[in-house]
Amino acid sequence: MLKNPANRHRAVGLTFEQWHYAFTNTFPEEESRALYDRYAVPASGSIFWDSALATLRPGHQSTYVNYHNEDRPPLLFVSGEKDHLMPPKVQQSNAKHYTSHTVTEVKEYPGMPHLLPAAPGWEAVADGALDWAVAHAR
Repeated sequence: MLKNPANRHRAVGLTFEQWHYAFTNTFPEEESRALYDRYAVPASGSIFWDSALATLRPGHQSTYVNYHNEDRPPLLFVSGEKDHLMPPKVQQSNAKHYTSHTVTEVKEYPGMPHLLPAAPGWEAVADGALDWAVAHAR
């Protein structure tokens, strides 16, 4: 997506190889391909370009996050151990940026990829997220 500056104003898709690495790296190739065929859609290139250029432009941009917001609801980062797109260390780093006193936690699921809702054992992930949300509801 970042190879061509013109992609900033286009919808850009991932190749199957990119999809498999990012989303379904723990799946057999045949299953990964079926998921790619069903769920892979082009995304706005501006999201990636805005993120890549964020440190070069001053001020709040589309990627801005208020890490000090005391009024936000509790936040749970859910991560698969084998996630290549948002690995647990990245999720832990994201959580540490939130300096408000509102609950912020990271839950890591062993052996899971980024595409948690399609992975075997997704029910435990869904139940865990629901239990967490109910326990932290205001």
